[in-house]
Amino acid sequence: MPPSFVHRITKYDPADRDEHGYYTGTEDTVSDHGPVEAAYLAAIAAFAEASGVDRLEIRDPQVTGFVHFGLEPPVEGHGLHGLFPPDLTGYHDGAEVTLPVALELVRVMLRDQGAWCRLEAGDVFTVHVGWDQYVYVGSDRLCPDAVARTRELGLFPEAMTHSPYAAQFDDPAVTEAADEDFWDRVRTTLASWRTALLEEAYVCNAVRWHRLTLTNLDAVRAGLGPRALLTVWPDLTPDVGAVLASLPEEGSVEFVWEERDGTIRHAVVDDTHHHELAALVADARAARALPIYVDELDPLHHAALPDSDGVLRARW
Repeated sequence: MPPSFVHRITKYDPADRDEHGYYTGTEDTVSDHGPVEAAYLAAIAAFAEASGVDRLEIRDPQVTGFVHFGLEPPVEGHGLHGLFPPDLTGYHDGAEVTLPVALELVRVMLRDQGAWCRLEAGDVFTVHVGWDQYVYVGSDRLCPDAVARTRELGLFPEAMTHSPYAAQFDDPAVTEAADEDFWDRVRTTLASWRTALLEEAYVCNAVRWHRLTLTNLDAVRAGLGPRALLTVWPDLTPDVGAVLASLPEEGSVEFVWEERDGTIRHAVVDDTHHHELAALVADARAARALPIYVDELDPLHHAALPDSDGVLRARW
């Protein structure tokens, strides 16, 4: 259950809203990268302290995909440089971070730099950053001192019934755990097909690719990220020209290819990029085009990694 008491924290004076609740004042919808941003972080820290929380869990993390909807341009490393290593180790669903790190993640989200996640402490405390500098803080306590502190900081805390960015559990997209039964099915596939392609989504919009065989399966499995979403596809084909020729005349696909050094790369392309793609993959050893729309997906296997206790907690 989400926390019982939710406050929307913004820099927008409620007196400047029309009868429909839309803000009509002059405040900008992007971060000032300065004192107002610092006030947001101080307000969240006040609510966390009042709730007895000094660590938060990263939930549903994502980084910039091939389409970026933010008002500010994305930055290299998705804004996570200095917080996590380039391979994003430690930035995954279920990772626990200290409050200072959580506040820096809020800063990244306020600046719309590419990374986004929910920050939660079970049903005790949550922080959700929405569009246009709207922040929703939930607590299992009323936190009157934190509300007062937020006003002192020049921000406007407003009581809400719920956060519009709270996770939805009605219809999870992935319900199968990548347990031993799953891996047995993968082994059966490899025994028949000899090779297959594994797509490892370790963060939403961040993917690693692996060419699987019975020989390397255990090693690949050991290196997978926590709670990763795993999708097994038919292997890349060495006839790269045939794959290029089969690309649809309209629409987008995900093109996956293996370079001469064994590196597997991918790109989302549409019909306007076919010529550039052909030049890019001229030396590729193998390739495959995959659908990007959910209703077109038909993988061999699809599941998410459970935690060490066997429970599937990932929310893909």
